[in-house]
Amino acid sequence: MGKNSRRRLMLLVALQAMAVVMIVAQLARLQIIEHGRLREKADKGQTHYRRLEAPRGQIWDRRNNLLVGNVTRYEITADPNHITDMEKALGALSQRLGKSSGDLRAQMALSPTHTLLATDVSVEAGRAIEKLGMWAIYARPYWQRSYPEGLLASHVLGFVNANSTGYYGIEGYYDAPLHGEVITHAVVEDVWFGLSPFDFRRITMPRPGVDLVLTIDRTFQALTEAELARALAETGAQRGTIIVMDPRTGEILALANSPKFDPLAYPDTPTELFTNPAISAAYEPGSVFKILTMGAALNEGTVEPGTVYNDTPCIEIGGQLICNWDRKGHGASTMMDLLAYSSNVGAATVATRMGAQAFYRGLQAFGVGRPTGVDLQGEAHGSLRVPGDLDWHESDLATHAFGQGLSVTPIQMIAAVAAVANDGMMMRPHVVAQRIDYSQSGSSEQVQTARSLVLARPISPEVARTLTEMLAQAVEREVPLAQVPNYRIAGKTGTAQIPIPGGYDDPWTIASFVGYGPVHDPRLVILVKLDRPTVSPYGSVTAAPVFQRLAARLFVLMGIPPDDISN
Repeated sequence: MGKNSRRRLMLLVALQAMAVVMIVAQLARLQIIEHGRLREKADKGQTHYRRLEAPRGQIWDRRNNLLVGNVTRYEITADPNHITDMEKALGALSQRLGKSSGDLRAQMALSPTHTLLATDVSVEAGRAIEKLGMWAIYARPYWQRSYPEGLLASHVLGFVNANSTGYYGIEGYYDAPLHGEVITHAVVEDVWFGLSPFDFRRITMPRPGVDLVLTIDRTFQALTEAELARALAETGAQRGTIIVMDPRTGEILALANSPKFDPLAYPDTPTELFTNPAISAAYEPGSVFKILTMGAALNEGTVEPGTVYNDTPCIEIGGQLICNWDRKGHGASTMMDLLAYSSNVGAATVATRMGAQAFYRGLQAFGVGRPTGVDLQGEAHGSLRVPGDLDWHESDLATHAFGQGLSVTPIQMIAAVAAVANDGMMMRPHVVAQRIDYSQSGSSEQVQTARSLVLARPISPEVARTLTEMLAQAVEREVPLAQVPNYRIAGKTGTAQIPIPGGYDDPWTIASFVGYGPVHDPRLVILVKLDRPTVSPYGSVTAAPVFQRLAARLFVLMGIPPDDISN
């Protein structure tokens, strides 16, 4: 072999060796150095993720009537790059989704890798699309809230948005436990056969949300909402609130606001309608607040029912003129007369006799100025100026005594009055009676029952009974429209001015009545609040009849015997 041949052979061997080294190096780079990155890239291309979402917990009334449930709807998506027969797919989808082939084609052109074609698709259409067996078209079932009772108790319940998040009311306050578990599963795409279908026998099913049983009675709620609607129609009031509570436990049996809203139409609803005025709208309560002033004074021993004061048309306290609502005076009057005539001068006189320290100690014992802790989203605090605050004045001692210059929410007001009805014990208002937790399979359950919680004892049992009798006599003497035939009622009217910057919005008022009964064994306390009535500004004329009609019907529905046969 010549020298040239040997050189060519050695060169060929060297080139082959270099090629082998390069191939080995490339294999090493791909299989060792770049293995993780390339594997992840391949997985991303071949692995698709599917969400399994358990149903949100259902909500029931105290008698196991369904108030909020779930219905199955479908979301339809497509992967246009993997559709083998586009015309066939478009025709099948058009027929089942009610969209033209042209519209569907335009949708797919916008996102050729993953296209959302439709949401809120019926079960029938969704299952029909599933049965098409087209791997690149996906029908994903999901849960949507349903409301068998329509708009009933909308402010109690709240609503759920498209992302399954609860807002306002029960849905907002208990969003976390109500929310069903969501599990994401990987589905691998086979290069020959497309996406592998779910094998439900081999995957973990998500845990369903907690069911809630409310203290609300559907029948009571419907009746309360009907009475509120009638009240607004008859009085010309712009808005209104009624709360019905069991004073012994704090259970809310009905809570109605008007206007209400449609929880299924939340995207088109003004956001201010979602706010629950019963727990979020603070207002000056007016004369119903005299219940608390009298309770605090009796508890301190400052006055007794027969204590006499001089009721003049007006009195000056702290540089401010305090006048009775009718600008009349009744001369020598007792504490019983004060409540019957709803005397502002009398309430101011009582507060000044107590002194600021004792007076405000009594109001704070009733929970004025702090939330009750009711289990609904969005409770407000209310407001109470006290000595030591920069904006407190001596005249506040007088005006606060008859519910002016401070603010409460309806739920705070009814909880405080319920304490008088309940022998001096103030219970935490609540709307959930039970929580039902399910296992992952849904075959077993654990029931937790809510406990009644004592918030405070603002007055003694003896004072509570004395004040109850005084309020019952006040109704019998001066509020005929609140009296329920055959049942003794304790209660108080309120006619409050509406504060605006620089003063009050005359001639408008907030008319209210808070009452409870039967007096010998109070089973219900009812608050009626009407905003800006037009037929009369007075709670004794507008709110009291609403209380009377509702209490009369609820006593019968609850099987409470009339006073003449109850003992």
